[in-house]
Amino acid sequence: MRPGSVLVDLAIDQGGCFETSRPTTHADPIYVVDNIIHYCVTNMPGGVARTSTVALNNVTLPFILSLAEKGYRKAFEDDIHLRNGLNIFEGKVTYEAVARDLGKEFVDPAKLL
Repeated sequence: MRPGSVLVDLAIDQGGCFETSRPTTHADPIYVVDNIIHYCVTNMPGGVARTSTVALNNVTLPFILSLAEKGYRKAFEDDIHLRNGLNIFEGKVTYEAVARDLGKEFVDPAKLL
């Protein structure tokens, strides 16, 4: 990268995505490694709490309405995005990475619905 480039690590809360990432704060948000500016503030949405809350509500409300209107089973059947967020269903692990990390059997949620 060119000197003066800026890296913004949005995954810092989960360990970061760059070798040189380390958590920072809103009070002291940046540091420089190899002439690259790093911005790795944990909980970035906390800096704009009201705006991030409104944004989160806007993107989750359609899922909530679908669950309320259709019931959970039909909502999961109809919406692959909602179904992809399912981790455990009827005692079965339905998210492959979770199953792998826990040493459990993965069950495709579509087969359970």
